[in-house]
Amino acid sequence: MTSAPWMTVARREIVTKLTDRTFLLSTFGLVLILATVLGVQAWMAGKTSEYAVVTSSSAAHQMAGQVETVAEKSDDKVLVTLEQVSDDDAARAAVEDESADVWLHEGDNGWVLTGRDDVPGDLLASARTAIRDATLDANATAAGTSVDALTSGSEVSTTFLDKDADLAGVAKAVGFALALLFYLASFTFGLALANSVVEEKASRIVEIITTKIAVRQLLAGKVAGNLALAFAQMALFVAVGLVGLTFTDYDRFLPAVSGAVGWFVVFFVVGFGLLACLWAVAGALASRTEDVQTTSTPLTMLTMGVFFAALLTSGTTQVVLSFVPPFSAILMPMRVLDGSAAWWQALVALAILVATAALVVRVAARLYQRSLLQTQGRLSLRQAWSTPE
Repeated sequence: MTSAPWMTVARREIVTKLTDRTFLLSTFGLVLILATVLGVQAWMAGKTSEYAVVTSSSAAHQMAGQVETVAEKSDDKVLVTLEQVSDDDAARAAVEDESADVWLHEGDNGWVLTGRDDVPGDLLASARTAIRDATLDANATAAGTSVDALTSGSEVSTTFLDKDADLAGVAKAVGFALALLFYLASFTFGLALANSVVEEKASRIVEIITTKIAVRQLLAGKVAGNLALAFAQMALFVAVGLVGLTFTDYDRFLPAVSGAVGWFVVFFVVGFGLLACLWAVAGALASRTEDVQTTSTPLTMLTMGVFFAALLTSGTTQVVLSFVPPFSAILMPMRVLDGSAAWWQALVALAILVATAALVVRVAARLYQRSLLQTQGRLSLRQAWSTPE
């Protein structure tokens, strides 16, 4: 059974890209970078921090024992080893030759942690907690009371009205990643699509192609082929990211992230299809490759606007733009991810985006059809719209 003409064009677009070494190297290079970054983060998160503490007195050694208890209790990836030496000079020498990370000793008004060039932050925090608690306990005993009595009513806890703070951080990071993916896909594949159109137009190959298939079929095939490639590349990046997330401390958020990614996939397909049609028109309006930079400038600005809106907007502005195409292609999935949008809002935004995409496709098809075979020079939108078929 003979396939539809647009499917033949789509296959040609896909095969051309899959045999392009630059495309393959850039795709797998980005996958490698992403996997490396996630791997390093997972390794750092699972790495045990070891600290050697040296003391030069029995009192300091006893205090160091309490620091060890607090440090290892607060973080199971922290290991503290203790060593007591004969005097201060020996302790100072141990820090100098890096056989010890810090030297704990008494100062004029409390305790001092001496490091060679710095003191690890997590060890310092544990030392402050341990020394404070030990000092409070000693002072309370001397005053004939207890630490619990002295600190009663002083505890401070935190609660969140809307969402978990860690989830908010993950949502922000994932939202940025999704916005970046949409921007890269829209710009790189869109520009490649525009250049492909103008190259076929400049070489007059398109005149031969259009004797065999309708111009609208050619447009549909080009958009469908690039959409399939962009979707496959995006899905590859997202899959690597989700797998990488399972190896971090934030794996508990995977269900919430996966649900939002599902919405992103749907919005991505519609939003990219909308922009791809406009990129094809930008190529058809040009007569030379050099003209594409001019004809595609509004699209470049629009694509950048969507990306920066995802990064910079908040509050009411973000809510409004999350219903406005093509901004909704990114902002609504981001709102679903951070919990500020209900499922019905996503459906409403998607319906608006689909309706807008349908309108854009009709307009783009007319502009594409009427400008594709015009080779007398760069066309404006008004000229392309008024040109007879």
